[in-house]
Amino acid sequence: MTDSLGYRMKFGVVAPSTNTSVQPEYDDMRPPGVTNHFSRIVIPDTRVTNDEEFLVMMNNIRGATEGAIDAVMTCAPGYVIMGMSAETFWDGADGADALHRRMEARAGVGVGLGSHAVLQALRCYGSGIRRISVITPYMPVGDAMVHKFFTDNGYDIHSLKGLKSPSPMLIAHETPATLRAAIREVDGPEVEAIVQVGTNLACAAVAAEAERWLGKPVIAINTATYWYALRQNGISDQMQGFGRLLAEF
Repeated sequence: MTDSLGYRMKFGVVAPSTNTSVQPEYDDMRPPGVTNHFSRIVIPDTRVTNDEEFLVMMNNIRGATEGAIDAVMTCAPGYVIMGMSAETFWDGADGADALHRRMEARAGVGVGLGSHAVLQALRCYGSGIRRISVITPYMPVGDAMVHKFFTDNGYDIHSLKGLKSPSPMLIAHETPATLRAAIREVDGPEVEAIVQVGTNLACAAVAAEAERWLGKPVIAINTATYWYALRQNGISDQMQGFGRLLAEF
C-alpha cells in the first residue's frame, strides 16, 4: 500500500528542536504527493557568544541526532534530509563523507546532507565557478569548518561573513535586512557565487531575490538541500520563487 498523501515520497527531516526555519521553508517547496515528516534533535537553547559555547551546542546536537533519526524512521520515510548545517561541514570533505555514511547506516535509507547539496547546486550553475563567498550564523570555529569544506572541494573563499548569532534559536531572528546586508558585504566583481549556510537562517526568499539583483548564483542551504533531496529521488518538479535552482535545474 502507498501512503495516501505522500504517494510520491515521504521525507523524514531531522532538525534541531531550536530550529524554526527549516520546516516552513521545506513545506513551501513541497510538490504535490511529497510529504515532510519532522523529527527533532532535542537540545537546549544555550547561549552562544564564543567558540567554547558554540562547541557545547555542537556536542548537544551530536548527542541527540541518532535518537531523532530512530524516531523519524518509525513512519517509514523513503529518504532522510538532515535539516541541520554545521555538523555536515565539520572536519571538511572527509568529515562530511563520514557523517553521510554513519547517517545512512543508522537510517537504512538514503540521507541528504546540506554540505553535499550545496556542492551539487554549485555544479549545476557551471563547472567554471570556483571563487565564492559564504554567509553563516556561526562563531569563528564553525566558520573555519565551513571554510575547510569548500577549500577541500576546490573552491576559493573570497569572503566569509559569520553573523555570530547568540543562540541556536535566535539564529531564526536574523532579519531579511540583515541577510541582504550580509549578501552585499560579501559580494564583489570577482565573486562568482554566494552561499548561505545555517539552516535556521530563513534565507530562501532573500537568496532568490538577491540572485535577481546580483545576476549571479545565490544559494540558500535550505533550498539546496530540499532541491537535492527531490532530485536524488527522481522528482523533477520545477517551481518559481526560490531562485534558478528549483526553477531550472
